[in-house]
Amino acid sequence: MTSPKSPATLLDVAERAGVSLKTASRAVNGEPHVAEATRQRVAQAALDLGFQLNSMASLLKRGIRSSFIGLVTGDLANPFYSSLAKGVERELRSEGLQLVVSSTDENGERERLLVDEMVARQVRALIVVTTQESNESLARAQDRGIPVVFVDRPAAGLTADSVVLDNRAGARLATEHLLAAGHRRIGFIGDFSRLPTHLQRLDGYLDALAGAAEQADTARGAGAQDPRELVREDLHDAAGARGAALELLALPDPPTALFTSNNRVTIGALTAFRELPSAPALVGFDDFDLADVLGVTVVSHDPVEMGARAARLALETLENRQPSGEGVILPVRLVERGSGEAAPGVDWRQGPRATATAS
Repeated sequence: MTSPKSPATLLDVAERAGVSLKTASRAVNGEPHVAEATRQRVAQAALDLGFQLNSMASLLKRGIRSSFIGLVTGDLANPFYSSLAKGVERELRSEGLQLVVSSTDENGERERLLVDEMVARQVRALIVVTTQESNESLARAQDRGIPVVFVDRPAAGLTADSVVLDNRAGARLATEHLLAAGHRRIGFIGDFSRLPTHLQRLDGYLDALAGAAEQADTARGAGAQDPRELVREDLHDAAGARGAALELLALPDPPTALFTSNNRVTIGALTAFRELPSAPALVGFDDFDLADVLGVTVVSHDPVEMGARAARLALETLENRQPSGEGVILPVRLVERGSGEAAPGVDWRQGPRATATAS
């Protein structure tokens, strides 16, 4: 069994680059009076050897702040987060700052490690889509003077700015839209039950059903449904959502409509519909590519603007503005395309959308 290889030292870098230890130190620390060719040779040697400078100690020692802003986000395979990052980068570019993006894959321990690593690299500010219920690592970042801005999900236990969507209102709007089309059994398929976005969207769905129940005149009115009977949670990917949709639609008294709480869940439900002779009505939260072509009604918003607003808050805090701890809530809107307007028993995929008035 071979012994683990020791980390490369600055002396190793200097020897590989053919320069003195002092020159290597000046080059990797970005100090002046080093020839560009020498700096590049040292940088290449450091890269080849996997050398990592203790950037935090070095930068603090010289009173230099980096030009990087860190974005810690969810799964970058989700187009929502890619658009969010685009909005952040757009704002930073005009200020001569650069964006560093890392993905947690919705893992709290990975989030803590990523935050600590970005702090070690002395990022100027952190913008975070948190997956944690408590945020000790982010509190430590604040203690070091690094501004923290929460995006998509609100701050938990910290005085920090946040930019979020009006999730509850959007889910209520979607469910009321399906009720207005005549649906009385509406299924809900949602993300991880621990996420605040999921909880807010579930609350909006339940709000709409409760409001309909109050208006129901008979036991078979809109309020006859047990509010939790048609709820399926903890479905973070399209495959899981597909299974949940098939399960709901195989019930003895299946829902005639579904509300899907994010773009991936919506795609999973659409995949399930391919296996069925008729598709129920559908409203999804989040727009996505080809939703307009497929005719999918969605609760839409602007993730690029969300990222830009979060970046602006971070930049303002860097200019000595104290965070208020109050969240910026961005509006959402319903975009009708056919799937959410179909009456019970009507397959919206078969032609012009069919609308109905709730009975």
